[in-house]
Amino acid sequence: MRAPVLIVDDQPENITVLGDLLSAEFPVRTATSGARALELARIEPQPELVLLDLMMPGMDGFEVLRRLTRDPATRDIPVIIVTAMEAVAAEERGLALGAVDYIVKPFKAPLVLARVRAQVELKRARDRLAAQNDWLEAEVERRLQDNLRIQNVAILALARLAEVRDNETGNHLRRTQAYVRILAEHLARQPRYAARLDSQTIDLIAKSAPLHDIGKVGIPDHILLKPGRLTGDEWLVMKTHAALGAEALERAEADLAYPMAFFNFAKQIARHHHERWDGSGYPDGLAGEAIPLAARLMALADVFDALISRRTYKEAFPVARARELILAERGRHFDPQVVDAFAAEFEAFCAIAARYSDDEAQPADAACVVTAGGSA
Repeated sequence: MRAPVLIVDDQPENITVLGDLLSAEFPVRTATSGARALELARIEPQPELVLLDLMMPGMDGFEVLRRLTRDPATRDIPVIIVTAMEAVAAEERGLALGAVDYIVKPFKAPLVLARVRAQVELKRARDRLAAQNDWLEAEVERRLQDNLRIQNVAILALARLAEVRDNETGNHLRRTQAYVRILAEHLARQPRYAARLDSQTIDLIAKSAPLHDIGKVGIPDHILLKPGRLTGDEWLVMKTHAALGAEALERAEADLAYPMAFFNFAKQIARHHHERWDGSGYPDGLAGEAIPLAARLMALADVFDALISRRTYKEAFPVARARELILAERGRHFDPQVVDAFAAEFEAFCAIAARYSDDEAQPADAACVVTAGGSA
């Protein structure tokens, strides 16, 4: 159904003249009062043009124009005001209120048709442009989401490359990524961290988390896959995976044509997730808040998951025992604030462990409900 031209005039004879003139080219809708005009302007299909007489009793054309231009539902409808020949001040006021043009009485048919055609074509062109812009925005968003999905797959593929050479459990990456997000979202609700942990930053940290052990691809198999505890010398080699991972990510970043923000967090996590709050960690012996926040989150997430997972050299700890061990390291291994967030979100940790459990990870639900009610 074609959009009409709305004619608004309290004089029936003026409506008849304009209606007869325009009806050969446009559907016509008419109103003899301002209130009725406002109603008809909202009815679908909405008018693609309004011809508005200014001098009407009750609600005059100025008030109708003011309301049309202020209403989001009608403000894009162009309005041509209709005035008497001598009403220059009225024309100026109408144009100032948002009218796109004016027509004077008595009507001159060629002039009325020319101005109506021009404004209708402009309206249609604007509508086409708006529709095209909407399509382009949707297409850009679709392609952005496709690129993000590809990026996420590439990140996980890199992380899996390290994982397939390790003896850790299959869902370790999913669990630790989810733990990190839970911790970050909890801290973000505190004034101290709100500015540092906006939603975009949390997404980047969580996206980077699966790359925490990417450096293990550089560890020799006889050490990485050893079915038992490492010797002192072997442990020294194993600890190099943190620096190796950060260096690999830095080289990969250098090859990009444009920077990617998540690389900053990925490098921080890879290099520093084995640092300890008291400065006794590796590879750089950082302490306290010198350790990047993303790495402090990853440190707790990684240790908790290691505790509740079976390894070739140990059995899985019950989640209640893992919780006790984490809390005992508050202010030593782990950032006190991160430990507090862990304690507050312990049931969420249990739910994540259960959701992404595998043969080597211990189910957590029952123990979590009981332990969460106890003291920290």
